[in-house]
Amino acid sequence: MLEANAMLALAAAVLWGGGDFSGGMGAKNAGGTMRGALCVVLTSHAASFCVLVVLASLSGDPFPRGGPFWWGLLAGVMGGLSLTGFYVALSRGAMGVSAAISGLLAAAIPAAVSLAGEGSPGWRRIVGFFVAGASIWIIAAGDNPEAKPVSSGTTWLAILSGAGFGVYFTALKFAGVAGVVWPMATARIGSLTTCSLMLVAMSFTAEKERGWLPRRAVLWALSTALLDTSGNMLFIASTRAGRLDVAAVLASLYPASTILLAAWMLHERPTRRQGFGMVVAAAAVVMITL
Repeated sequence: MLEANAMLALAAAVLWGGGDFSGGMGAKNAGGTMRGALCVVLTSHAASFCVLVVLASLSGDPFPRGGPFWWGLLAGVMGGLSLTGFYVALSRGAMGVSAAISGLLAAAIPAAVSLAGEGSPGWRRIVGFFVAGASIWIIAAGDNPEAKPVSSGTTWLAILSGAGFGVYFTALKFAGVAGVVWPMATARIGSLTTCSLMLVAMSFTAEKERGWLPRRAVLWALSTALLDTSGNMLFIASTRAGRLDVAAVLASLYPASTILLAAWMLHERPTRRQGFGMVVAAAAVVMITL
């Protein structure tokens, strides 16, 4: 039977994959520009923040202070920057490749932090971590002939976003000592502030674009808010239930659900290599959780 730590992380991976797909579609419907991606993130996180504040008030949880508060803000800043770049990458096509590259780096950073702070999780899990990393790499390796080719710029956006997600996961772990809801709310404060400042700066340095978001982009952004926020809360709960490396590595398998959604809705069919990568990912889950 799976431990709570692992079950929550896998559930977070499923929701994150759906949230990333929705965010990429929202950015695409917003024009595929950095400004459009920022507007999608802001809309999503504003809706998320309002719901989180209501939930925190109803639950009576105390507002975090000191270290947990600052860790939550750092998570929000890194999350906002990473999501913006990631949604632009997703909106350019080949969603599976962008998601897989970011997932590999997102798993590596918190896993290294956990190994340094919590000690070794045991040889079987360490091997499982490497197998999970290999599965993400297999999914990402090579061009998908049935999807749009990935440019070097898109690849770098995915790489930088993945590194930012790794810092985000780690910061959420340290913010999570204050609970589950308020750490996410403080993270949203950080992301809303960062993305708002970026949007204001862009209005002075780039040609002005009329309007905010088309209706379809707003709907995708609200879908992202539901899926991403739920996934984040499950991830925090997972880190509170067990090790950070287990939570981060398993949650970073989210590219699989992004790929399946892209295949279903966009006909961006997975290659045999990606299918094999998913099988390897399943083997990694077994090694990590048994």
